[in-house]
Amino acid sequence: MTRLILATRNAGKITELRAILADEGLSHDLVGADAYPDVPDVKETGVTFAENALLKAHTLARATGLPAVADDSGLCVDVLNGAPGIFSARWAGRHGDDKANLDLLLAQLADIADEHRGAYFACAAALALPDGTERVVEGHLMGTLRHTPAGAGGFGYDPILQPEGETRTCAELTPEEKNAISHRGKAFRALAPVVRELLG
Repeated sequence: MTRLILATRNAGKITELRAILADEGLSHDLVGADAYPDVPDVKETGVTFAENALLKAHTLARATGLPAVADDSGLCVDVLNGAPGIFSARWAGRHGDDKANLDLLLAQLADIADEHRGAYFACAAALALPDGTERVVEGHLMGTLRHTPAGAGGFGYDPILQPEGETRTCAELTPEEKNAISHRGKAFRALAPVVRELLG
């Protein structure tokens, strides 16, 4: 069985990718980056989601000698020309302050009418092999932005993105409902046949 390492210390992401690979009939031994504590976190210096995902996957593959999967994702707002984009996690200046990021974005969009509040979550998922082989795929979740947050689930910008065809925000969906339509779920599902092709 081929061991596959996922460039995250987030247990939820590991569980999600395990489930997707299993659904696709793949039985790879998937572990997170915390299985290799000596491997340092990678600075995301790319200017696209794909570049950042590949950067993380290649770094991990080189450091461990194993095939590595990494993803990078964020929120892209139409009237902000795709921002916050790769800066989604640090839009308000400090990495990972979800409330500050959300409050700043809502303030920036305060005067924007409903018909111009289109946005989408984007995710790039990359597979890198120790020999330098790489593949990257993307997934999107299209929607519109609410004026006020709703829902207690999810994280990040989930409380303000209402997916197309939904009356609820991502934060109001069950984890199962969200995973079925999420940008990350779509990207990981698109990556599964690539894993099969390159790793068997």
